[in-house]
Amino acid sequence: MKNYIFQFLELLLQTIIFWVLAFCIFIFIRYFAIGSEEGLIVTTYHISDILFFGLLSGVLVGILFAVVEFLFDKFLSKNLSLALVLVQKLLIYFIGIIFLLNYVFPLAENELNLNLTTEGGWWKNSKIFWIIVGYFLICSIVFSFVKIANDKFGKGVFFNLLIGKYRKPREEKRIFMFLDLQASTTIAEKLGHYNYSELIQDCFYDLNRIVTKYDAEIYQYVGDEAVLSWTYKRGIKNNNCVKLFFHFQDRIKKREKYYLKKYNLVPVFKAGIHGGKLIVTEVGTVKKEIAYHGDVINTSARIQGECNKYKELLLSSNILINDLSLSSKYKVEFIGKIELKGKEEKLNISAIRAF
Repeated sequence: MKNYIFQFLELLLQTIIFWVLAFCIFIFIRYFAIGSEEGLIVTTYHISDILFFGLLSGVLVGILFAVVEFLFDKFLSKNLSLALVLVQKLLIYFIGIIFLLNYVFPLAENELNLNLTTEGGWWKNSKIFWIIVGYFLICSIVFSFVKIANDKFGKGVFFNLLIGKYRKPREEKRIFMFLDLQASTTIAEKLGHYNYSELIQDCFYDLNRIVTKYDAEIYQYVGDEAVLSWTYKRGIKNNNCVKLFFHFQDRIKKREKYYLKKYNLVPVFKAGIHGGKLIVTEVGTVKKEIAYHGDVINTSARIQGECNKYKELLLSSNILINDLSLSSKYKVEFIGKIELKGKEEKLNISAIRAF
């Protein structure tokens, strides 16, 4: 619940800032246009009023937008088609705008000395109403595009693509986690490909609920495996890269009844984590994405591949563990100096368990 509240407040702040700016620009331009048509003299006093109504409209629409987007994203859209979600959102927004403007228009009429019709059913024949609706749709598309792009590429990655940060290869220090379903082949044979796909979908749905809490980025999904990434600083901060794994396991356990009822099993995941320097660059022309090149990724994958051998759920390189500040809540047990497949030098690896 605490995580949901934080995510909602973050979205609320973003939507309010966006819509306040959008409506300030709209009202400012629109009022100046009316002023030139009707011979009104725009003073500093008028400008302060314009900014007030831009702020008021932006806050009201921002709250509406945040509530609707959050409810659909977190609770309502999982089992609905994209087309149905869009239709329902548009209907809610349309009704919401009518109610909001019924409140804002009378205030603007008095304060800005404008002739705005607010009688019953006024919006049907109101030119300014339909202009606002059109403007709202355009701004919504812009906001949704940026939001979808952030969901697709990861938080902050889309902005980096826009400014061309990774147009040329750059060296960064990052942490990677390879998270994989245990006994996936056996489970797939037992459930069949359709139910197995639904299981993976449910598991990753649970995973997506917590990634933002631990500042993680989902680099990619590969079958029943998810690859997560952090900047090195964010990954070791508050032991985010370790806490995420155990929170994910706890979340699945809390939904044990659901998984048993639907799949007759409770999924268990294993993971390998490692950190270090690697190259980040933008690749592709038809389909662009941010790619990571370096030994860190391969080593993380190889570490995860050792989990079955040592019957552990979370293995980590000691290089990373040395930079973490694990409390007594966690037990670290040295596995040994392991020769990983494809690597010449052996690597010290330890298991991390939570009490």
